[in-house]
Amino acid sequence: MTFPDREAETAAEHGTSVISSSVLREVKVEDAVGLVLAHDLTQIVPGTFKGRLFRKGHRISEQDISKLKDIGKEHLYVIDLAPSDLHEDDAALRMAVALAGEHVAYGDPHEGKVSLKSEINGLAAIDPDFVHTVNAAGEVALATILNHQVVRQGDTLAATRVIPLIVPEAKVADVERLAAKYRNEHGGRAPVAVRPLRRMRAGLLTTGTEVFSGRIADKFGPAVRAKLESLGSEVAEQRFAPDDRHTIVKEIRYFLGQGYDMILVSGGMSVDPDDRTPGAIAAAGADIVSYGTPMLPGSMLLFGYLEGVPIFGLPGCVMHDPYTSFDVLLPRVLAGDVIVREDIITMGYGGLYRG
Repeated sequence: MTFPDREAETAAEHGTSVISSSVLREVKVEDAVGLVLAHDLTQIVPGTFKGRLFRKGHRISEQDISKLKDIGKEHLYVIDLAPSDLHEDDAALRMAVALAGEHVAYGDPHEGKVSLKSEINGLAAIDPDFVHTVNAAGEVALATILNHQVVRQGDTLAATRVIPLIVPEAKVADVERLAAKYRNEHGGRAPVAVRPLRRMRAGLLTTGTEVFSGRIADKFGPAVRAKLESLGSEVAEQRFAPDDRHTIVKEIRYFLGQGYDMILVSGGMSVDPDDRTPGAIAAAGADIVSYGTPMLPGSMLLFGYLEGVPIFGLPGCVMHDPYTSFDVLLPRVLAGDVIVREDIITMGYGGLYRG
């Protein structure tokens, strides 16, 4: 934060800097015995260690002098903090408290930063517009993962900090007000939260005369089972059908009658004349949200609802690509989202997988 040149000159003459109405005073390490550190000090041992050597608030002793010199410190900062200002640790913690929602935990400040972590396996619920609004305020920083990203217990969702060592308390109060407003407008939901994934049982229909006849081995089953199981769900039953629309329709209706939570139909999703799956899904009575996505791989995926049951038409890339449009939409279905056309349209931005 800037201050008048005359004040800066005076501060320089006396070994001090003015930050807002707080004063950051510089002292030699030899003269720091008995003083309290104003900020964390980091030690780096290349290839061995990087972390906090002394925590903010540590009172310097004679024994600390050699350690401080070992990390290249000849001078330290001591802060005379004004009532209207906050230290970076306190500011980061207050922001974390304001932002953290359901299934989110946060720890103590570390080097001026507080991390928010998931308490469960689930789906990140982070409003990007809110993140932009916070960062537009200046002097505060909120970094997050992407919205709708699958997270595991202990994964970091976001981190808060302020840019200067000292920040006006009013800046942090603004973030707190924004977070409170967001909660009020979104039924109590916080700007950073995690949604649990439901356990769902799926029926998997693998189409293709070559697989049905045993001419080639089924590769869809193992791949789809692994994806569902990694998210806490399961393929309850797998059946096979040749490239015949009537048979595919019959099998889809069979799965509906079994009461499965989701129906997956794999294979036959291209424009090849032998590929009957898209037409069979429609003929079975499904309301098609989209046949095709702007994401690669996975552009030939079909998604819809059959009497309220989510139904996917899975393209061949699901067998061999680690991340496709199926991996984007499946967790959202498990989290309880109702997928609409707009959700499909927005998959193009960031939807080019380069793995």
